[in-house]
Amino acid sequence: MNNTQGSRASNQLAENQSSQLHRGLSLRHILFIALGSAIGTGLFYGSASAISLAGPSVLLAYVIGGAAVFMVMRAMGEMALAHPVAGAFSEYATQYLGRWAGFVTGWSYAFEMALVAVADVTAFSVYMKFWFPHSPSWVWIAIVLLLILSINLVQVKAFGESEFWFTLIKVAAIIAMIVGGILLMIFGVNAHAGEPSSITNLWNHGGFFPNGLGGFIACFTVVMFAFGGIETIGIAAGEAENPKVSIPKAVNTTPVRILLFYVLALAVIMTLMPWNSIDGETSPFVQIFSSLGIPAAAHVLNFVVLTAAISAINADVYGAGRMLYGLATRRLAPKSFAKTDRRGAPFMTVVCMGLVLVIGVVVNFLFEDAFLVIASLATFATILVWVMILVSHIAFKRQLTREGATSDFPTPGWPWASYIALAFMLAIVVQFAFFEDTRLALLVGAAWCVLLAIIYKFMPHDDAAAPNGAVARPLNK
Repeated sequence: MNNTQGSRASNQLAENQSSQLHRGLSLRHILFIALGSAIGTGLFYGSASAISLAGPSVLLAYVIGGAAVFMVMRAMGEMALAHPVAGAFSEYATQYLGRWAGFVTGWSYAFEMALVAVADVTAFSVYMKFWFPHSPSWVWIAIVLLLILSINLVQVKAFGESEFWFTLIKVAAIIAMIVGGILLMIFGVNAHAGEPSSITNLWNHGGFFPNGLGGFIACFTVVMFAFGGIETIGIAAGEAENPKVSIPKAVNTTPVRILLFYVLALAVIMTLMPWNSIDGETSPFVQIFSSLGIPAAAHVLNFVVLTAAISAINADVYGAGRMLYGLATRRLAPKSFAKTDRRGAPFMTVVCMGLVLVIGVVVNFLFEDAFLVIASLATFATILVWVMILVSHIAFKRQLTREGATSDFPTPGWPWASYIALAFMLAIVVQFAFFEDTRLALLVGAAWCVLLAIIYKFMPHDDAAAPNGAVARPLNK
């Protein structure tokens, strides 16, 4: 950006926050955090639900949803280069829409991360029962919580390194599945009894849209849930060693990730076996590994999904902790959340997330259907955050135009592509009202927004600088 008054204020904001957190994430860390954020239990297990709803047309849903998410990523990336701060998109909402927008965005993101982390912690305990069926769940929950807290309470480089290796395992498993699936097709090995492996499986069993337009639309809730957390890369910008190099590279890999790890992987699965043979009782990836004749296929995959769960929880705690830190520096969260230890870790936010996970897991065990409700709520919170990112970006671009400034990382297709992505996200929210499984999430999500509005109304609204001197006043006022 040009050296306008707005950009100078933003740069000062970045410097102030960076004096607390340590910039310890290298290009390698940022690239793998971006890569790993798109690969989790939503792909390994959630994909079965999406396939059952839409059949082969789920591939188109991932392409459409992925395109919209890419626009969110580019919008966030453009603002992240201008303002590489810890609060990320909450900071942008504050500067370009107002303090209320920053408050709603920040707390909704923390809410999203907490929900997803609760689901993944519960899933971790279930996965461990595959090897230790008679063990109590609380043992594995305690172990994974101690592991995650230890990673997030040391230097940020430890988080980057752990995500690098977790992601490497997940990527290797998916690539092995894709290559193995292609080999099965080449050598004519049937992965499903009585059904030959063929690309015609994509349309031979009821057509490409076997459940009609309704099934196709319904699958978008699951599809968008799978992409949730991809915005963590914006949080990492505040601790990147060289954000102007790493952030554009990480953001621009999004289309490749979506096409390779979702579209290609699921296309291979549904080519090897009819989509209606995937019942969701086991992961579709389990069936592929088993078809390869690997004796320990189930054990290998269980290790992979355990890694995916740990990686997801790790990123959730990191993202929520850094967001709460950013909110605290603007007096939109308790002061204690802005405290960092000598290693630059915001220890109070990490400990708080640990307590939230314990409470959330207890609730999850008390109510059998809690997992599905949590997933729907997480999707609502995710869409809300993405909408705020897009709206903040629109205001950001308008200010650039007023100031005659330029951007280092302009969003492609501006402005029409951004408005189309925004309309798509709003349509997903409306969709929640038309399906019984997601209607409750819409009601609870609306209640969440009302609760935030009430809390914000009774908060002190002085626009004074945050404790570390960060500028809290929106630039457009």
